[in-house]
Amino acid sequence: MATKRKTVPKITKDSPQRSLLKALSWRVLATITTMIIIYFVSGSLDWALVGGAFDVVIKLLLYYLHERLWTNIQWGKTWKRRAWKRHYRKMHRKQDKEKQKNDTALV
Repeated sequence: MATKRKTVPKITKDSPQRSLLKALSWRVLATITTMIIIYFVSGSLDWALVGGAFDVVIKLLLYYLHERLWTNIQWGKTWKRRAWKRHYRKMHRKQDKEKQKNDTALV
């Protein structure tokens, strides 16, 4: 019986669109938090809105750039490949032992 070999999983990157959507959703949450803090510190809704506006523009750009930088860093993405290789070898060693056992029992 032929054993079908599995292929090594391909390491993929997030698309720029996915990174942008993640950045936007995080910015909404973080900006609301910043606005609440500014409001409680200053007591002014105007200051909270101005601070929130600056916060969203500057940090959205910085987060997107940070996300894209980390998408291109391969460190930490290779562990899956090594873990898969270990599992594959272990699985085939076990199958080989079982096959030898069955072959011996037939003789």
